[in-house]
Amino acid sequence: MKVLVVGGGGREHAIVWKIAQSPQVEKIYCAPGNGGISTLAECVPIKAVDIDGMVNFAVANGMDLVVVAPDDPLAAGMVDAMEAAGIRAFGPRKNAAVIEASKAFSKDLMKKYGIPTAAYEVFDNSVDAVEYLRGQKYPLVVKADGLALGKGVIIAQNFDEAKEAVTSIMNDRIFGQAGSRVVIEEFITGPEVSILAFTDGKTVVPMVSSQDHKRVFDNDRGPNTGGMGTFSPSRIYTPEMADFCMEKIFKPTIEAMNSEGRTFKGVLYFGLMITPGGIKVLEYNARFGDPETQVVLPRLKTDLMDIFTAVMDEQLDKLEIQWEDNAAVCVILASGGYPGKYETGHVIYGLAEAERDANIAVFHAGSRKEEGNFLTAGGRVLGVTAVEKTLEEAIRKAYEGVERISFQGMQYRRDIGIK
Repeated sequence: MKVLVVGGGGREHAIVWKIAQSPQVEKIYCAPGNGGISTLAECVPIKAVDIDGMVNFAVANGMDLVVVAPDDPLAAGMVDAMEAAGIRAFGPRKNAAVIEASKAFSKDLMKKYGIPTAAYEVFDNSVDAVEYLRGQKYPLVVKADGLALGKGVIIAQNFDEAKEAVTSIMNDRIFGQAGSRVVIEEFITGPEVSILAFTDGKTVVPMVSSQDHKRVFDNDRGPNTGGMGTFSPSRIYTPEMADFCMEKIFKPTIEAMNSEGRTFKGVLYFGLMITPGGIKVLEYNARFGDPETQVVLPRLKTDLMDIFTAVMDEQLDKLEIQWEDNAAVCVILASGGYPGKYETGHVIYGLAEAERDANIAVFHAGSRKEEGNFLTAGGRVLGVTAVEKTLEEAIRKAYEGVERISFQGMQYRRDIGIK
């Protein structure tokens, strides 16, 4: 089979890496890809959001499967366009990807179908939103409705901060068109767990659990990022919690989407918070999470291509998906200054030394290859993933890998997997 993976980050590198292990796959393309991905796939200079360009390439080169990994092209209907052109594509169609593309839609869906989530209100103008803020308890959460690269959430400690958040999102458009509406939500507390699940619209099969570290600095300090590291399995997600989530969250979400005429086929990501009042949904993503994918896929025993096929053919109930009894940890190496301003173009050293260990894989998030060298080309540059029998061993191994790698300005958290 010839497979095209859409995207160019650490998640896509992990997907390409896993697909490359399948005996069914002869050739992998990735668009636009990155420096690390280029060692496994032929990278094609097409932007991930260029639907016409991607479809034309897939048709002209006879792709057997296109895996649409990022949120933007899913929300814009790339899967629909591929199918219209006669190309098989993995991922939700546009009318289902809205579960991530609009926080207002997902919150309204949960309210309508009784899926546990934080109380909220939606506003499409800043005057009404600010007026609503006057009588609220603090802290509270202000969210841009649309896609904002995982950064469209502001926790306000008081009225003034909340007003500033609404103004900056809706009037100043710091998150662009994503801020045309806002969701104002009660502030809930508790540990977070990420559960990715395969679903064909009828059957839902959760993957192994994971936990993300969003804040840029140790001890969950500093601004939110796209994710500074992750580990799997979660230390706190029990079999009893998994049973509750299946009956009260996972199945009801799939059924709700079917009832709305928006059947979801692909990977659905459940961002959960374990609050004193029970487990609640923080957010949905309509695709593999990043960097959760970098610890979940290395634990997968089943051929990923078999899973993709079962999802697309609505035969997921006939496939037994198996996982390794182990643990994985991913530490993100970021450019100095991220998630604010940062420099790129610095040479990355030590990659070969790190990957000499069979239990370490380095997934490239923001790199490019130039004259034999890998150079930094983004905020999040690398994800150093280690797999071992226990979390403690995986943490130790991941940081052994980190110590072998260097580039100018490199920053990373030293407490990944600890919480």
